[in-house]
Amino acid sequence: MLKLRIEDKNQEIGKELEIYMEKSQEILGNILKGESQYHDSLGWFHTKEWANEKQVSALEEMASKIRKEADVFVLVGVGGSNNAARSVIKALQKDKKVEILYAGNTLSPYALNQMLQKLEGKSVYVNCIAKNFETLEPGASFRILRKFLYEKYGEEAGKRIIATGSKGSSLEQICERHGYTFLEFPENVGGRFSAVTSVGLLPMAVAGIDIQSLVKGAADMEKQLLGDESNENIAYQYACLRNMYYKKGYQLEMLAGFEPQFRWFYKWWVQLFGESEGKENKGIFPVAAEFCEELHAVGQYIQDGAPLMFETFLDVQEQNASLFAEKDQVEDFFDYLNGKDFWEMNKASFHATVKAHKEKNPCLILEVEKLDVYHFGQLFYFFMFACYVSARVLGVNPFDQPGVEAYKKWMFEALGK
Repeated sequence: MLKLRIEDKNQEIGKELEIYMEKSQEILGNILKGESQYHDSLGWFHTKEWANEKQVSALEEMASKIRKEADVFVLVGVGGSNNAARSVIKALQKDKKVEILYAGNTLSPYALNQMLQKLEGKSVYVNCIAKNFETLEPGASFRILRKFLYEKYGEEAGKRIIATGSKGSSLEQICERHGYTFLEFPENVGGRFSAVTSVGLLPMAVAGIDIQSLVKGAADMEKQLLGDESNENIAYQYACLRNMYYKKGYQLEMLAGFEPQFRWFYKWWVQLFGESEGKENKGIFPVAAEFCEELHAVGQYIQDGAPLMFETFLDVQEQNASLFAEKDQVEDFFDYLNGKDFWEMNKASFHATVKAHKEKNPCLILEVEKLDVYHFGQLFYFFMFACYVSARVLGVNPFDQPGVEAYKKWMFEALGK
């Protein structure tokens, strides 16, 4: 299971946290009992509601049929409709039988043309994911992909289209009219909380990911967090630490790690916290950094710049690969690396970074036992639950996103909608 560690030069931080948690205890209790005002947004709260055995088996069966025929599977979605699936697929896909491509997250003609070129000569399936099917980016991409499919397959194109949307939406009506496969986007789950539903699970399964293991990881984390109303609840600890540091003047949280496999997970995390907490002129600004590379990009600012941030590190415990730096015939002045494993070097870099950064900024370490699909499930549920708690401690609604709609109004006006 996940473990949380604090690295802070403030020797009293543990005592401060205990006091802060005691003051906020009622919030955790109310969340665990169930808050009726958020009932319409808590479909993710109990994993089995949208990822029970029957539902997962049905998704696996659908994915198996697609995998027998498809060379390429295009996931059409933006933000919460693709971030979770993409983070797992990019990190863990070993079986390259089906290539997963992404659309609906850009309006760049260059990027869309590049994607279309990759479809030439391939057997293609498309999954359009849009909760209400009013968002421009996925709607526009779905249009050009449908055109491609009909030109390639004629009336058989409909058999290669899956749409995931709300019951009663225009997307469901399109599916009924044209014979596309329709999957329900849970009405009581927001996009950024949809990792462990059909939204995230079908694309993962098509990529050959063991979604049962991911669901089990999420369910085990759910059991741990929902069964602990004490100050030992690590998601509650994390949520309270975030708000403590915010009150101390830290305006940013940087999620970082030394495993490039987390690259797309960072995007999921940034959206989760940014969209959930950034409202009413409040909120910690979520940013992410991929180390070692960005130690040579923003490392100087982190170390000597304005004290704006605290850092949260993802630290994988179990070694997932090995490569030794053996001496060769060239004298390169790196003999101190002879016989050392890159895993050892990477860990040395991690520990050195925390040791240096904690002198300037507080550092939180979230220890992840293993970088596998089960622990991705744990991470998804941990951060979703912690985000819910953190937003409630902050005093904002975790589940709405009024600011996201502002740009859409002006964009639709400019396009003549």
